[in-house]
Amino acid sequence: MNARTSVLIAEDEPLAAEALAEWVAQMPQLELVGVCADGESALARIRALRPALVLMDIQMPGLTGLQVLESLVAEDLQPAVVFTTAYDEHALTAFELHAIDYLLKPFSHERFVEAVEHARLRSAATPLRPAVDALQQAGGEPLTRVLVRDQGKIFPVQVAEIEYLRSDTKYTALVSRGRSFLVRLPIQSFEQRLDPARFLRVHRSCIVNLDFVDTMAPDDNSQLVIQMRDGTRMVASREVSRMLRDQSI
Repeated sequence: MNARTSVLIAEDEPLAAEALAEWVAQMPQLELVGVCADGESALARIRALRPALVLMDIQMPGLTGLQVLESLVAEDLQPAVVFTTAYDEHALTAFELHAIDYLLKPFSHERFVEAVEHARLRSAATPLRPAVDALQQAGGEPLTRVLVRDQGKIFPVQVAEIEYLRSDTKYTALVSRGRSFLVRLPIQSFEQRLDPARFLRVHRSCIVNLDFVDTMAPDDNSQLVIQMRDGTRMVASREVSRMLRDQSI
């Protein structure tokens, strides 16, 4: 922890950027490497300078702070990011993208120091790849738990409690106990490690836990509409629908 942490500020409000720079200067463990006033410049500077910590607003000209972070995630360039914003409605998305903290303006100096120290501790630690580690722990055995991140914390989700999984363009959403967690792994990675006696891939982008299926009923095309206990509905592919009908007693 003796090494100084490089910091980039991305803030389009001059007074806010100046205040952040002053607070950074007051912490000898930090080193300010740049200040940007728009999203595109922030993305370019992060790519070039590789700062360990980014203090970033959400609403900026050009790219938003969330779009900048999405690009970094896609490129596997992910510094510790602390959002500094006046908008609380983006907090969930920010943490789903693995932001370290989310500071609502106006925030105190004490709250700023707390977020920075949290970010420094995370940066100094050995990087943890939650789902990847979980998928690799037990060789070819069925997966029993997945480590997920939520609101800046990491905790285990028991696979038996996952109701269904849905893939997105970049993520797989795991739904458990009414909550959805985004994991940066393709759904195929889970399919290979889930217990086939319990989990069934009903179509290209969805796997269901049969223990949480409420009903299955054919639609007008003879494909089964699967209704989960939480009310979610999904249509099984023709092949899966045929297989399920053949297996019914």
